[in-house]
Amino acid sequence: MPTPFAYVSLGSNLGDSRRLLPEAMGRLQQFSDEPVIRSALWQTKPVDCPPGSPVFINAVAGLRTRAGETPESLLSKLRGLEVEFGRQPKQVLNEPRILDLDLICFGVETRRSEALILPHPRAHLRKFVLQPLGEIAPELVLPGQTRCIRQLLGDLPADQVIIKL
Repeated sequence: MPTPFAYVSLGSNLGDSRRLLPEAMGRLQQFSDEPVIRSALWQTKPVDCPPGSPVFINAVAGLRTRAGETPESLLSKLRGLEVEFGRQPKQVLNEPRILDLDLICFGVETRRSEALILPHPRAHLRKFVLQPLGEIAPELVLPGQTRCIRQLLGDLPADQVIIKL
């Protein structure tokens, strides 16, 4: 039986984000048994960030998890990768960051703990997640949703403007 597919949202608005995100997607390969599926890079305005925050570069990657991997163990690896790229402990909610990796979903798994909520609780509302996710998995239905990514994307307000790079 195949292992679950996990989708990870990547974001950066500090440093050379156009170089960092492809490098981070490449590093995700160490957690996958198949080639990582990569979206394009997208430039987005900061959402719910402190005033004056720089624009973000966002992407989504899909990976086939390894045998024995759990959502919690993958999340731990993602946090470690953020630190390797220079991410500092957060001081302010949604502050600018060199690398932000969010586990959007892990197969059909659901979680609700202090450390992890799956699927990501706001993924279905964020164009900076849905647009790149729609590139690589338009028919994916997130656990708890009844509509696929393509349909969810069509439901979003037009004011969430993002630019494909």
